[in-house]
Amino acid sequence: MAISPSEANSGTPPILEEAGSPHVDAPELRAFVMALFFIFGGITSLNDVIIPKLKELFTLNYTQAMLVQTAFFAAYAIVSIPGAALVKHIGYMRGAVFGLVTMMVGCLLFIPASASATFGVFLFALFVLAAGVTIVQVVANPLISLLGPVKTTHSRLTFAQAFNSLGTTLFPYFGTIVMLGGLATVSASELSGPALDAYRIAETAAVERAYLGLAAALAVIAGVVWLNRDRLKGERHESGSIIKNFDLLRRKRFGFGAVSIFLYVGAEVAIGSLIVNYLMQDHVLGLAERDAGKLIPLYWGGALVGRFIGSAVLRAVSPGKVLAFNAVCAIALILVSTLGTGAVSGYSYLAIGLMNSIMFPTIFSLASEGLGDRHADGSGVICVMIVGGAIIPPLTGQLADLSGSLAIALALPALCYATIATFGWYARKPVDTYIPKD
Repeated sequence: MAISPSEANSGTPPILEEAGSPHVDAPELRAFVMALFFIFGGITSLNDVIIPKLKELFTLNYTQAMLVQTAFFAAYAIVSIPGAALVKHIGYMRGAVFGLVTMMVGCLLFIPASASATFGVFLFALFVLAAGVTIVQVVANPLISLLGPVKTTHSRLTFAQAFNSLGTTLFPYFGTIVMLGGLATVSASELSGPALDAYRIAETAAVERAYLGLAAALAVIAGVVWLNRDRLKGERHESGSIIKNFDLLRRKRFGFGAVSIFLYVGAEVAIGSLIVNYLMQDHVLGLAERDAGKLIPLYWGGALVGRFIGSAVLRAVSPGKVLAFNAVCAIALILVSTLGTGAVSGYSYLAIGLMNSIMFPTIFSLASEGLGDRHADGSGVICVMIVGGAIIPPLTGQLADLSGSLAIALALPALCYATIATFGWYARKPVDTYIPKD
């Protein structure tokens, strides 16, 4: 999956003639892709704010509250492969526009969700929003891999993910100010009947306003991309059945990497989803809901800082070894947090974000090494595996409900990181060439 921008009437030859073309330097396209990483990263992290909000409003247990992540990340399993087919058919720029417009529709669905104050409608809105995010991500991942030298792919992907982290750092802070606290002077558990309905409608109005603002911003961005839809020339994509893309899972390295993406996203999302409730515990920081929400950016900000550092480290150190090291450190931080109290417990929990920093781009690039002209197919399959964010968090929530302890529930993310460490060590040696299937 490859593209080739050229200036109108400039006579400049295409940058990428066809799929599998040599990697090239295209700064203007890298800037565009990094903007996409910023957008879908920020929107995804808002789930960490909306989860405690909906948990209180609809008096949910942890398992039920984590259905927010299930609705959101299920879109990756359902939409990724059709999204890859769509991008192959209409191209990168139009595919990006389609994804951005779908995201905008998802944001607008928060209007009926707020008006009805129904948990199921919120889940549907989140699913539609995530469907658009999925399509945008299918576009962004292979693009940033191709736009530069092969030897710096790991570093470039990590740098792009830093912009994803910038979005995940900024959005939750402002989302917390808008959505948490606010009108609440009582708990939903103290109300019933018309009083409860009125309370839910009033409280969810703040959520509606936040997503309406996002819808307006997405409309502007989609319009700008649409005006530039024909600037890319010479775009080529491999033909064939999208379903057959899953034959890539038979390749040991790619299959192991795909499983690691599943586990990584699941662990990262589960930990992020519990930040507010975890920090509100008396033996941790004992914070009020809004104060705990304002610390969410420390988790995602750690990933931001780590990705800038990692983009430099990965130029000098084996990506597989860096991945294994970070995964082991994440396990250590979980142990420190669950066994400690007070500030040690709270801030070691938030520091897991620093260890997450290089994981997604490094797993993605390690798994995709040697795919050649099947980069787009690999991206589609890996995006399906992001469905781990729909499965691991509710399982973590169920462990919390059954055990009555968030500390015990964190054993599941720790197991995920252990598997990722194993993949990092396994994939520490690079793949030089792509060998086509028989």
